Amino acid sequence: MMTQDVIQHQVIWNRLISVVEEQAQALIRTAFGTSTREAGDLSAGVFLPDGRMVAQAVTGTPGHVNSMADSVLHFLDVFPIETLKPGDVLVTNDPWKGTGHLYDIVMVTPVFYHGNPIALFASTLHVVDIGGLGPGPDGRQIYHEGLFLPIMKFIHGGELDNNVLSIVKANVREPEQVEGDFFALVACNDVGARRLVSVLDEFGLADLLDAGEYILDHSRQAMLTAVREWPRGTWDAEMWIDGYGEPLLLKARLTVSHEGIDVDYTGTSGFVAKGINVVKAYTDAYTSFGIRCLIGSDVPNNSGSLGVIRVSAPEGSILNAPYPAAVTSRHIIGQMLPDVVFGCLRQARPGDVPAEGSSCLWNIQLSGGHVLPGYDAQSFLSQPRFSITSFSTGGTGARPHLDGLSTTSFPSGVRNVSLEILESISPVVFWRKEYRTDSGGAGQQRGGLGQIIEVSHGQNAPMALGAAWDRIDFPARGAEGGSAGAPGRVRLSTGEILSGKGQQIIPPGAHLIVETPGGGGLGVPAERAITRIERDVKNALISASSALHDYSLKNNE
Repeated sequence: MMTQDVIQHQVIWNRLISVVEEQAQALIRTAFGTSTREAGDLSAGVFLPDGRMVAQAVTGTPGHVNSMADSVLHFLDVFPIETLKPGDVLVTNDPWKGTGHLYDIVMVTPVFYHGNPIALFASTLHVVDIGGLGPGPDGRQIYHEGLFLPIMKFIHGGELDNNVLSIVKANVREPEQVEGDFFALVACNDVGARRLVSVLDEFGLADLLDAGEYILDHSRQAMLTAVREWPRGTWDAEMWIDGYGEPLLLKARLTVSHEGIDVDYTGTSGFVAKGINVVKAYTDAYTSFGIRCLIGSDVPNNSGSLGVIRVSAPEGSILNAPYPAAVTSRHIIGQMLPDVVFGCLRQARPGDVPAEGSSCLWNIQLSGGHVLPGYDAQSFLSQPRFSITSFSTGGTGARPHLDGLSTTSFPSGVRNVSLEILESISPVVFWRKEYRTDSGGAGQQRGGLGQIIEVSHGQNAPMALGAAWDRIDFPARGAEGGSAGAPGRVRLSTGEILSGKGQQIIPPGAHLIVETPGGGGLGVPAERAITRIERDVKNALISASSALHDYSLKNNE
């Protein structure tokens, strides 16, 4: 290929990244739900007419983007590209053909140029409510978890299908917010489509095919090159997690070869009759993300590079749950998978891989203003109805040569929602949000700290907690001599200990106190520099007693 062509493809690639990032920012600016506009829980990308993802926005989460990479293929199975026309917009929240649970709305818009289909734009966001039992893993089947939208047309040739919108609004507790989020998805795809057309005009291109093939081929080759820099071999790792009622085993075998990386989850526990199951697309998403954190992190994330990583999980396992399994809280287990992958890769390159972290989000999901068990139904008539999610996190595992990150969303990457925002849209009051001293696992590199969050109903009314947390019974393990992080804990100000999973009632006047888990330490604690220990004590990240007992500070003096 001539140098001039290479330069043009590079410029087009940069433009595509700008296009999809503008698409994502349009979604953030127009979305109604705090999950999108405040936390960035979304994805956006551009696809070739055959459904292969060419470019994704930097803004977004791995669970959305990497699973949406396959989602567009399902849309095309139902609506082949030649059957679509300008002004069509498709939608679904099918967990098995979307991004993993009913709360995620996926919208796909075909783009036409001089009458020919040249691309598709897809975007995803998490709506505040989708009906059913509400947030939390209490459903036993998908039918309990809310409104299920199969792949369908939301807009026909520019004409909105009001029947679809009416059904959605009639089935959710926050119809205005959900309606606003649906239209935000439509708008952001439209922004992407208009910008892509301007790119084709600028470069005098009839379509995106040649540039797309170039990008995908070079991304694949770059990813293969990165893989081939690692030792070849096969390594096994396993991790026990809390589960819902009984522990569950995640087991992986990872093979690095000349042709890529294969991950096999044979031996993992079977799916359960609770909403913590994971669909295969979400398993693929966080497995590949875990690998990409260490291998090929600078390679564009698209169908070309993703194809180098192949994931298998037995159908019927909790990582490949069949329809109609309950999946609302699939993030609990899915977001543990990078740690499982790290356990394999650490054996290939000791010293180059982080320790385990809290990993799955510790979102505080609260709702009120509706009838709750054990309370007079009449008492709820005058109460404000609300449903909020406070995106909360624990600590990440210690990193090679660096401490873990405290209260950081890894691997999801979502941002925390401002407490002032949450208090402005609900009667919830946040009394405390602070680092949890001694929660990071001891090590030459210390694990990241969790946090303590204290909340209550500002009007002394009861409210429902949809708990969906892990790392209570099985905290994040340290590595290479490091200690485990502190386990999570949930309690009331009255002293009652709450469960990490399932809907529970916060009684009037009681405060909910959430202590999120810490990340594991890396390396032998006694080898940590004295100056760093003293600094941690000064900043109340560790206590004086921890410095003495966990780090043997006196022995280092």
